[in-house]
Amino acid sequence: MILSHILVEYFEKGGPIMWPMALLFFLAICVILDRIIWWMRLRGRVNVAQQEAVREALGLGQFDQVWQTTHKQADPFLENLRDGMSHAATSPLAAMQLHASNLLEKSEARLWVLSTVITLAPLLGLLGTVVGIMGSFNFVGNDQLAVTKVSGGIAEALIATAAGLGIAILCLLPFNFFRKKTSLLRGKLEHWINHCELLAGAAKSHGHDLADFKAPRA
Repeated sequence: MILSHILVEYFEKGGPIMWPMALLFFLAICVILDRIIWWMRLRGRVNVAQQEAVREALGLGQFDQVWQTTHKQADPFLENLRDGMSHAATSPLAAMQLHASNLLEKSEARLWVLSTVITLAPLLGLLGTVVGIMGSFNFVGNDQLAVTKVSGGIAEALIATAAGLGIAILCLLPFNFFRKKTSLLRGKLEHWINHCELLAGAAKSHGHDLADFKAPRA
């Protein structure tokens, strides 16, 4: 309760600019929670054991088995291979790359909001501080307490800058974390696609051409 009263007091002292900063902070929290849930769901879908089994079957040219296995799994990597196999007669590599691009786009969804908050929050804080200082100097020459009022007004005006910087810092950490997660996912997808291509090439050298595979109709 005491902490909440302190926060409300500082919020009021920060001036009107605190309201748009509060909105920015709320949007940032929503995006952070959304990204956390998305990454947790993606992680829950990954099945490393099935990935190994599928790659082994792919290298042996057992395409029907690979299709049946990938068709029953929600693993994003197995979905990627399934998309490639569904376009086996045309360009499986292009299909897998397109699927990977779509997945990476989803991983970066709404991160632009965090990027905007990181840039905009300190600027809003600075604007609030400048406006507050301008208002404080209106006291100069009015009475003997001008110095006290000006210094007190400047102290209150700096609350806006501190709030803006605090919001930017709090958003910067998860923003960089999610960007790093996306970078790692991109590397894993590239490794997966290249490995599957090599395995399909190995199967072709043993007389099992993926281009001859026809995906069963649903």
